[in-house]
Amino acid sequence: MVQATSFLLVLSLALVVPTLSARKCVLTGRWMNDLGSNMTIGAVNGEGNFAGSYHTAVTATTNEIQVSPLQGSQHHTNQKSQPTFGFTVNWNFSDSITVFTGQCFVDKKGNEVLKTVWLLRSHEDNIKNDWKATRVGINVFTRLPSQKE
Repeated sequence: MVQATSFLLVLSLALVVPTLSARKCVLTGRWMNDLGSNMTIGAVNGEGNFAGSYHTAVTATTNEIQVSPLQGSQHHTNQKSQPTFGFTVNWNFSDSITVFTGQCFVDKKGNEVLKTVWLLRSHEDNIKNDWKATRVGINVFTRLPSQKE
């Protein structure tokens, strides 16, 4: 009887513990990337769409950096805890645009992380310069504490 009880206890813990640790990654909120840029993502609506703002810490222009709008979409998760997403930033201070795509993860410590790849397209006056108009990069975003804390 003791062996059966021990077995049932271990079995129930094995079934319950993974569900306790399965935390959802939520896009909504404030984030900072590895270069010090900040973004705020608003609520994700029923269709998976969201809006927000992006304040870059880096630029290739001499223009003054300004907060710029972002528009995006999260894949319908069907209750998945680590959704894929994409968004576009239309830079207010330059004639370029950047698209980001990535996935929202929860790491082993329970921290939310956005792993992204981006393409930045700059305006060129001549098709001969098209070769240098697109840049590609990777950013990792971590959640910033809420302003209420």
